[in-house]
Amino acid sequence: MMTTPSITITRLDLQRLESLLESLEDFGPGAKALEDELARAQVVGHDEVPAGVVTMNSRVCCRDEGNGKEYHLTLVYPQDAGAEGTVSILAPVGSALLGLTVGQHIDWPTPAGKLIKLTLLAVEYQPEAAGAYSR
Repeated sequence: MMTTPSITITRLDLQRLESLLESLEDFGPGAKALEDELARAQVVGHDEVPAGVVTMNSRVCCRDEGNGKEYHLTLVYPQDAGAEGTVSILAPVGSALLGLTVGQHIDWPTPAGKLIKLTLLAVEYQPEAAGAYSR
């Protein structure tokens, strides 16, 4: 069974992500997963979000508990995905990362169908903590 830890998102991210979902012509599984995440999130102001929470455009470090490999990922909007180390909010791991707090785990289904347990080790950069609210 997949675990769903409690998540926190900012009001600004919520508004932008709801607009993104409304703009989608193809409402696929990634969009549905994001919608589900948004529906259960605790929403706070951008100045109230703790520094250890993953927000949009955050850079994070995660560890695969199966093999100890660490991943450095930046959570981005679909139009910004594609560069190495970026993960779209519409990808399964993207919507799963949103709102996580350092120390929490997620189950990440890989494209090959394997389930990887990822632990959030650090939020290396968070726009809100850096005072960058423009994106």
